[in-house]
Amino acid sequence: MVVDGYQPASVQAAAQALQQGALLGLPTETVYGLAADADNDAAVAQIFAAKGRPSNHPLIVHVADSAAITRYAREVPLFAQQLIDAFWPGPLTVILPRQAGVAKAAAGGHPTIGLRCPAHPVAHALLAACAARGVHGLAAPSANRFGRVSPTTAQHVAAEFGDGLLVLDGGPCAVGIESTIIDCTRGAPVLLRPGQLARAAIERAAGRRLLSKDELTAPDPKASGTLAAHYAPRAKVRLMSAAELRTALQVLGADARHIAVWARAPLPAGHAAQARAMPDDAAAAAQQLFAVLRTFDDAGARLIWVETPPPDAAWDGVRDRLQRATAAG
Repeated sequence: MVVDGYQPASVQAAAQALQQGALLGLPTETVYGLAADADNDAAVAQIFAAKGRPSNHPLIVHVADSAAITRYAREVPLFAQQLIDAFWPGPLTVILPRQAGVAKAAAGGHPTIGLRCPAHPVAHALLAACAARGVHGLAAPSANRFGRVSPTTAQHVAAEFGDGLLVLDGGPCAVGIESTIIDCTRGAPVLLRPGQLARAAIERAAGRRLLSKDELTAPDPKASGTLAAHYAPRAKVRLMSAAELRTALQVLGADARHIAVWARAPLPAGHAAQARAMPDDAAAAAQQLFAVLRTFDDAGARLIWVETPPPDAAWDGVRDRLQRATAAG
């Protein structure tokens, strides 16, 4: 059931449901999450079951503010605190050493935990209402079946899980792709998943260079959304240059009915593919990405051809999601 997340009564009803061990569709500025009390292992187990997600694949825990960090993390390095001060509330998840005995199921049994303070006003109101009821954090991965396209509207969540799930409607997500994840457990910030935040801004806030995970020999801690194949629609996704798209569509012409195209470049006339214009701005493209993939799926496309994003850093988050989507084909 989808309810208006901006109504105080809806927020209170949602907080009560979470306190009682239920699941909830939660709006954030990145994507919608499937939320449960992070300290209730039985409730968290329902998330894994509903998504079809392996129980050792950890969930991000969402908190109302930085004061909740000490409940879940036993250590916060200075550079991690600087990142938190700069980007919370916002689309940043930090991986920290986990306090023993808390949120074990949410962390997938691992000694680390991912924490985030979302910026969405409905999420903020819900987290505050939950904290007042003794629910200190919400485990909330994206509200979709494991490995599939993340939801950016309440209607996407309802379509994924049915009317039996309570969903707070907070409108379309402003960011549209999942949070940036930075591992803060190895003495330096390590990027595990790019998102909206620019590398240069992260490095300024941390006061040091942001490392890539392939620069280190030690294995990465497990984190949400870092599998090679992820974020995939039912249709097979292929990245192509503008020239490749134009040539393929010219050759196929009327035989391209089963194909959907998302591209920045002008396309040739006379083709029968479904086509949507990709914004030239990276942030706008990120906001539209998952909704476009879902629209193409719903329209019955069997192949989705996407123009390869530009190589500059602003497109890192979009490029990451598209590359993972193609790997799942």
